[in-house]
Amino acid sequence: MEVQSGRARASPCFIHTSCIGQKNKFQNSILPTFSVSATTMHTHQSPPPSPLPKYLQENDLTQECRDIISSLPTEEGWVANHLHLYQGFWIIPSYMPGVLAFQKYFEARDTDIILVTTPKAGTTWLKAILYSLLNRVRYPDLQKHPLLTNNPHVLVPCLESELYVENQVPDLTSFVSPRLFSTHLSYNSLATSAKVSNCKIVYLCRNPKDTFVSLWHFTNKLKLKGTNSLEEAFDKFCRGVSLYGPYWDHVLSFWKESIENPQKVLFLKYEKMKEQPTYELRKVAEFLGCPFTPEEEAKGVVNDILSLCSFDNLSTLEVNKSGKLLTGHPTEAFFRRGKVGDYTNYLTAEMVEKLDRITEEKFRETQLKF
Repeated sequence: MEVQSGRARASPCFIHTSCIGQKNKFQNSILPTFSVSATTMHTHQSPPPSPLPKYLQENDLTQECRDIISSLPTEEGWVANHLHLYQGFWIIPSYMPGVLAFQKYFEARDTDIILVTTPKAGTTWLKAILYSLLNRVRYPDLQKHPLLTNNPHVLVPCLESELYVENQVPDLTSFVSPRLFSTHLSYNSLATSAKVSNCKIVYLCRNPKDTFVSLWHFTNKLKLKGTNSLEEAFDKFCRGVSLYGPYWDHVLSFWKESIENPQKVLFLKYEKMKEQPTYELRKVAEFLGCPFTPEEEAKGVVNDILSLCSFDNLSTLEVNKSGKLLTGHPTEAFFRRGKVGDYTNYLTAEMVEKLDRITEEKFRETQLKF
């Protein structure tokens, strides 16, 4: 979101439509801007621009945020200087205003779809898949698909880090239903309207060993100085001290909800999506109420979507090899290997045994296994 001449203007985001029969409801532009409501979370004058990327900036925190942060348990961060334990999960300071605003102001529609993951659990991949699935009628020509020129994180914005930012509340009413958003927040930390409405939640988790290794690589790319050693990061992860962690508590919060309310929460595993992509994609389509028609099946639409959204395809696109998101994250940081079992190249046998033991203990009362 940018501020120009005293007026806040939200960054452009794609609008979304349902899978079938919605072509005539679109505006001409595929990159409409949305307005910002009059509600603001502070009245002090904005500080001068910071040389730091936005994901590290803390100079524009509201007094409310500063007061809350000062009362929270604190640990050394992986990228930012500190992590703060808010509602049982670790958050970096720059995300706190967005978390509070999302919780306070977000008004979910029954038709909304919210994609949720822990960081580095396949977020980028699933964003591409869901966007393509929901917009397959609008973009039948894959040679002109928005994913070829836009990073998936632009197409499916994160509520707390990309929409509820700059201490402003975005007007999301211009988004055509079904609106597609993402978040990394735990179930308990979602806005109340997201929990009590009939909106759909698609949750993706990943083996904690691969999640950790991917997170370690990712955060080292984002650090401005130095790197986290594997051993140091591993110790923090095992103690639950990671962005939006503890990992196990995050996964359990959505697992339990998916059991209690399967019509609202679909629980997916990264490994199973890799193993049976066509089956899993059809399952997602059924859950979202837009199953593939016999005609689409015959035309190979399922495989077309999977090919378009594959790691091999997305990682070679120029838009995903250069440039930065509005948050300051380099787009290339979101693409490394996209493989299952890469942890074997980094973790010792003792590390594997420790993570397996923790996972077994945390998930003992569930049927969750990796």
